[in-house]
Amino acid sequence: MNVRARIRRARAYELIAKVVLGACAALSLGVALLFVGYIFSRGIGFVSLEFITQPPRKFMTEGGILPAVVGTFLLTLGTALLTIPVGVMAGIYLAEYAPRSRRTRVIRLAIANMAGVPSVVYGLFGLALFVTVFGWGRSVLAGAATLACLTLPVIITATEEALRQIPSDLRRASLALGATRLRTIGRVVLPAAAPGIVTGSILGLSRAAGETAPILLTAVAFFAPIATSPMSQTMALPYHLFIMATQATKDAPQMVWGTALVLVAGISILNMIIATWRSNQRRKMRW
Repeated sequence: MNVRARIRRARAYELIAKVVLGACAALSLGVALLFVGYIFSRGIGFVSLEFITQPPRKFMTEGGILPAVVGTFLLTLGTALLTIPVGVMAGIYLAEYAPRSRRTRVIRLAIANMAGVPSVVYGLFGLALFVTVFGWGRSVLAGAATLACLTLPVIITATEEALRQIPSDLRRASLALGATRLRTIGRVVLPAAAPGIVTGSILGLSRAAGETAPILLTAVAFFAPIATSPMSQTMALPYHLFIMATQATKDAPQMVWGTALVLVAGISILNMIIATWRSNQRRKMRW
């Protein structure tokens, strides 16, 4: 086979690959838009200021979802406070300090296994440890701690991968100027890796905000007032949606589709804000 024939075949393969990959991307985008569009079309007629700012009434068939909105916010905030510092520091250790040894490989394998554990297992773990052994009961604190265990592997992995993407020339240049390794990580490497770390953290927290099984066993109630302390039970949007979609007493579509739209919209808006910030940061840090 001559050179020209090989070039034509290579270009044909490249074109086929481009078409297949583009079709897969378009299919993924189409499914996402269909999902969001369907929820928007079903729920937009029920969402209003009163729906978001009022508590439910008449056995959840009327009123709003304010306690569930506040409960979801508190659970997500508690998860962030418990998870992000530990996850980022663990990722820094694995990327910058951990030796290439069997112990490090075992740690990474354990983190990968944690990421694959079903969420209901985390719920059972939280029920046994935080609710029963620690005596926290079904509370915001117990739910946030359980969600933190669920989210931790995602943040560790995202932090480690973001740090590994930073060119080693930046580290060597900082060390050559007399900076210590810790100062180099804090002043040079971490700011450059911040977009990737923040993105991974938000993805992990978004998953935590939408989980039902862990908080079902550790934090939420069918009906509860707005939580006033970390030891209070709370309502949450995922559990409220689950209850209203499966309860057999009376149909309440405004609660089902309105709650679904509020949950999806909140997570989507947060992800769009972070995506915009990440793009701006990456444009500023071009090397």
